[in-house]
Amino acid sequence: MLAEGPAHAYRLQQLIKERHKDDVVNVSQRNMIYQTIERLLRDELVRVESTERAQRRPERTTYALTEAGRATLDEWLHAMLSTPAREFPEFPAALAFLPTISPAAALDALTIRTQRLEQRLAEADEELAHAATFLPRLFLVESELQRALVVAELDYVRALTEDLRSGRITWPWPLA
Repeated sequence: MLAEGPAHAYRLQQLIKERHKDDVVNVSQRNMIYQTIERLLRDELVRVESTERAQRRPERTTYALTEAGRATLDEWLHAMLSTPAREFPEFPAALAFLPTISPAAALDALTIRTQRLEQRLAEADEELAHAATFLPRLFLVESELQRALVVAELDYVRALTEDLRSGRITWPWPLA
C-alpha cells in the first residue's frame, strides 16, 4: 500500500481493513504491521518519510517506499502471479486421513463444513456487492478468487458427501 503513497502504520491497518485485505493478510493486531515495517526498514525497502506529534497523541511516523522497495515489490508480485506455489492447506490433509474416522463421523463433519461454506459464500457475496459500490474491481480481484475457491470447495464437498451417502465411497475396513 505504500506504493500508493506515504502512510503511517495506523492508516495502513485502516486501509487493509477497509479494502478487505485482512481476508488475505493477517493484521488483526497493529503490532504485526509494526513488525513488518521494521523488517522493511532493516532491508531498506521503506524509509521514514516524517515523524510528527499532535498535541497529546503519540508520535506518528509516516513511511514511504524506497526505489529498492518498489523494485522488490515488482519482482515479488511478478513471481507470485506467474508461478503457482505449493501450498499446504489443512482440508486436503484432513481428507488424506478420512479413512481413520467412521463414515458417520465423516458425513457429520462434511455436512457441517457444507453449512459453513454456504455461510462463507453468502458473506463473500454480500461483501463483494458492498465493496463494489465504492471500490474499482481491480481492488476486489483477490476477493473474487476467494469466492471462486469457496464455490469450488463447496461443490466438491457436496459431491463427496453425496458419494459417501450413496455408497460410491466405502471404507475398506470396519471402524469402531
